Amino acid sequence: MVISDAEKRIPVVEMLKSGKATGSISTNMANGESLITKRCPGNDVIRSGSLRGQGWKYGSGFVDGIFPVLSPVAHQILNFVRKEVDPNNVWAALDTLPVTHETWDDLINVAVQLRLNKQWDPIALICQWILYKSSFQTDVMCYNLLIDAYGQKSLYKKAEETYVDLLQARCIPTEDTYALLIKAYCACGLLEKAEAAFVDMRKYGLPPSAIVYNAYIDGLMKAGNPQRAIEIFQRMKNDGCQPSTDTYTLLINLHGKASQSYMALKLFNEMRSKKCRPDICTYTALVNAFAREGLCEKAEEIFEQMQEDKLEPDVYTYNALMEAYSRAGFAYGAAEIFSLMRHMGCEPDRASYNIMVDAYGRAGLHEDAQAVFNEMKRLGITPTMKSHMLLLCAYSRARNVDKCEEIVNQMSESGLEPDTFVLNSMMHLYGRLGQFEKMEEVLTAMEKGPYGADISTYNILINIYGRAGFFEKMEGIFQSLPTKNLKPDVVTWTSRLGAYSRKKLYARCLEIFEEMIDAGCHPDGGTAKVLLSACSSEDQIEQ
Repeated sequence: MVISDAEKRIPVVEMLKSGKATGSISTNMANGESLITKRCPGNDVIRSGSLRGQGWKYGSGFVDGIFPVLSPVAHQILNFVRKEVDPNNVWAALDTLPVTHETWDDLINVAVQLRLNKQWDPIALICQWILYKSSFQTDVMCYNLLIDAYGQKSLYKKAEETYVDLLQARCIPTEDTYALLIKAYCACGLLEKAEAAFVDMRKYGLPPSAIVYNAYIDGLMKAGNPQRAIEIFQRMKNDGCQPSTDTYTLLINLHGKASQSYMALKLFNEMRSKKCRPDICTYTALVNAFAREGLCEKAEEIFEQMQEDKLEPDVYTYNALMEAYSRAGFAYGAAEIFSLMRHMGCEPDRASYNIMVDAYGRAGLHEDAQAVFNEMKRLGITPTMKSHMLLLCAYSRARNVDKCEEIVNQMSESGLEPDTFVLNSMMHLYGRLGQFEKMEEVLTAMEKGPYGADISTYNILINIYGRAGFFEKMEGIFQSLPTKNLKPDVVTWTSRLGAYSRKKLYARCLEIFEEMIDAGCHPDGGTAKVLLSACSSEDQIEQ
């Protein structure tokens, strides 16, 4: 097949700008058959390019993790669909493209690039055009990309409709299809539908693979259902499906976030015993697990083990190790890791600077925290809401009200409106310093403003009033919670108990404890400690 340069590419920039079709193009093959034709009624569908049926794979970007290289025309398409939001304009512009192998490859490359940038709307527009408006032959890869885009936006019904369209088009669903559909259902909390899709997969002769199990586990974790995720992991092993590196990484992350570093380490040892090689993400997840509990020595041990495995730490790994030292209260240890990262040629990111602000703040070194914050701005890294919040916490620990108020004002000047978390922090600071009038002013502003008071807000008030001995105000706040559609949590009940416990009012504490149990709120270690501190005799302790 010979196609001249002029026929291979028509001036797409002009097409995309004008949105006008250029008519029909045809190129004769050696046998005289038409390869390229403008879409019109009665035309046969056109087979597409070299990426048909392969190309994008769920979870890897491209085949074997190779990311797309965009041609000049693909760059033009990419820039156009990123700016144009009107579907009709996008589709009219795509109509002007020649129906060639190269166009197909360009469109898939553009869709994958958009996916890497989490731009779901233009992906949907491109895939809708290919599947429903162009003369390209339908391909399971496009259906999968469209299911993914809808799933990411929690549009499970559209993802479901796309799956039905795939079947009606007589495309054979792949394991990617089910992985993405299951994730879409999990994201919307539709666990029964996710399980049904899992079962449906077997009807097409596809035994659940690690890819599908991983998608199911990941979807459940993101939907806030870690216990079910653990159950699916056990089912995976019972079904004889070998967990992959990604599977173990997901489960290590799950236990790490639950402050169960011992379970994370157990899984890490299990994967190594099964000759499943950890990657940089696995090690980072395990370092993070120890970091959350401030176990800096264990975190550093894993960090060193990673290097022995010939894996180069990246910024996320260094950040995790810094976090471990920060949470353990060793600010200067975190600073040493920060210096090591730079020395090794790994550029710190915004999160790195935030961790250092937090590390110095936790250690009571608010001037050092301020210096890191200033350095971040000097380097052109724009501080986020979290950056300001961490600096605010540093000065709040030092009880420096003036500086905290200055930081809140700086946030507003930077276009960052203080959120509920910031306002709660200010309210807590005023309360600790006995500035009740200012504390109540903040509460009034929260109840009237865009950032509403949450249960944490009222927990602060109950705690502050209780410590000050203002039982009537404390009880008033507690009794008002149902009218605000808020349910007392374990912190609420424990703070209320603490007020009476400090006065050794054991009988009243016991009454509140029984109310707590009757309300279905489970006490924790803090509750037990507060209740025991109310006791003034061995009999009360025994009871």
